[in-house]
Amino acid sequence: MAAPEQQQPPPPEGSKLLSGLLSGIAQTTYYGNADITEELLRGQLYPEAAPEEFRALRAKMGGLLQSIASADMDLNQLEAFLTAQTKKQGGITSDQAAVIAKFWKNHRVKIHESLISQSRWDNVLKNMNWRVDLKSQSRHVDQINTPVAIVEMELGRSGQESEFLCLEFDEAKVSQMLKKLSEIEESMTVLTQTT
Repeated sequence: MAAPEQQQPPPPEGSKLLSGLLSGIAQTTYYGNADITEELLRGQLYPEAAPEEFRALRAKMGGLLQSIASADMDLNQLEAFLTAQTKKQGGITSDQAAVIAKFWKNHRVKIHESLISQSRWDNVLKNMNWRVDLKSQSRHVDQINTPVAIVEMELGRSGQESEFLCLEFDEAKVSQMLKKLSEIEESMTVLTQTT
């Protein structure tokens, strides 16, 4: 006689509520949704909780999510972090840790992309075009027929109109620019190898 298939029990009501709270925190903190307020979350998810009690839970979960997101934890780091949180006095329960782990697994990429876009400076390089021309006119005769690089950079933020910057480089300036870019590349390589 074959053993009956065991079905997964439905998630406890508390885990659905906590998952909803984490989603609400992510909406306000990482996705810029101002419509999700603390009052809305408490009213929808924890209407029976006292405001101070809910504020404490939201602050705790927000702090944990911020720690996880700012470190962009992989699943091994997350497991170690959450295990430590369950053993800490005033920490979280193992059920809460399981909900947080599932939430992070599903939202990690989107939260990371949001953090990257929030941390960028005003303008980013969207596109770059270049060409090499020969100078046909100049104030100085010795500069005629010398090659010059014309570089056009498109700068802006996604969803906004771009600005264009056009630069002209002679051979010496191109060499200087390439040297500086090479130094930047070396510095970035050193940083990525040490982390």
